[in-house]
Amino acid sequence: MTSLVIVGTQWGDEGKGKIVDLLASSADAVVRFQGGHNAGHTLVINSKTFKLSLLPSGIVRQKLSIIGNGVVVDPIHLEKEIREITNQGIEVNTSNFVISSDCFLILPIHRYIDSIRENLKQGSKKIGTTGRGIGPAYEDKVSRRGIRFSDFKNLKELEEKFISIYNHHNVWIEKFEGKEISYLDDFEIILKCYQSLSKYIENTWLLLKQLNDKNKKILFEGAQGFYLDLDHGTYPYVTSSNTVPSNASIGSGANPKYLKRILGITKAYTTRVGNGPFPTEESNEIGEKLGKIGNEFGTVTGRKRRCGWLDILMLKKAITVSGINGLVLTKLDVLDSFRDLKICTSYKINNQIVKDYPSNISSNHQVIPIYETLKGWEEKTKGITKFEKLPLNAQNFIKRIETLVSCNIDIISTGPERDENIIINEVFS
Repeated sequence: MTSLVIVGTQWGDEGKGKIVDLLASSADAVVRFQGGHNAGHTLVINSKTFKLSLLPSGIVRQKLSIIGNGVVVDPIHLEKEIREITNQGIEVNTSNFVISSDCFLILPIHRYIDSIRENLKQGSKKIGTTGRGIGPAYEDKVSRRGIRFSDFKNLKELEEKFISIYNHHNVWIEKFEGKEISYLDDFEIILKCYQSLSKYIENTWLLLKQLNDKNKKILFEGAQGFYLDLDHGTYPYVTSSNTVPSNASIGSGANPKYLKRILGITKAYTTRVGNGPFPTEESNEIGEKLGKIGNEFGTVTGRKRRCGWLDILMLKKAITVSGINGLVLTKLDVLDSFRDLKICTSYKINNQIVKDYPSNISSNHQVIPIYETLKGWEEKTKGITKFEKLPLNAQNFIKRIETLVSCNIDIISTGPERDENIIINEVFS
């Protein structure tokens, strides 16, 4: 099996969906391995926009698209997303879409308590969750009371598990809301969803083995970004799963020895949704300009993204821990109108110069970024497909990033459309 893992190197929203779509043309299958429908991937094809949050991006290319066991699935949302993309002319059937029988479910009560918890928090204590039940579903998984698709084979035991989950969460809900949530209606709703989705459910680890035996090309699609990883991110302002590429094996059942090519996606600047540290944030007209030109609003929530300059310390840690051996630089065209560009190359913390990304969140909040300033190009790069056609200052900007992080940039995205890319090195052939 020839495999390629694609992951974000920042706080998500790096443009992974477009790159997965681009590279899916060379793949036989595309696999999601973590997260849930808190992910947001936007694809623009012939001026038509596709917004996916749970379906693997390969579905738009009609490639075999697999939701691996590491993904938590809201059956209600998945049914809705399938309907929406079908209405856009994309066929979803048993030959191009498969769900792991080992996926854990997001139940209505998970969404309910997720929303309550976030509303109870004040100010900076808010994590910025999407409120879609992702965290509570993963909690039930870790606590060994979660429900998987495979549990639907025995409806009596399934109902007992529903009762157990609802009894557990109702203790907390009753304390704060003064009421309890009945499992009965939700049980019937989820059961109907399962009946609709059951034709897609199978043993995906075995399917991946079969694909490997046939030497097929597999593309593993990460959701969110490195700094939202539960272990390596800016905890506690993180997601509830591991977003690093090593989780591609755990979250899909694919043999890890085949995960040799890892592609990191980074914007030419940095964005973040929700609270948490952001050393290079520009809470001023520069940040506003980046957000406006880059259309920086969350695909899933519509929330405005915080914007700032590219952070080399962040990028270097993501490359090192993830084993990234190639980069994709996205949204280069957003910088076209800037006279000067900044790249953060070190931090100042308590009068000390720091060249490695710190893990201590209190230190992170006290960071003073130290910048290297480069001249902008103030020319249009949108739609350019040859590196030598880029303005000289844009070429210098790209080469400087490569030097600072000691990693090649293999692909440059120069616009949202499928064909607006510069392919420097073939990464999946």
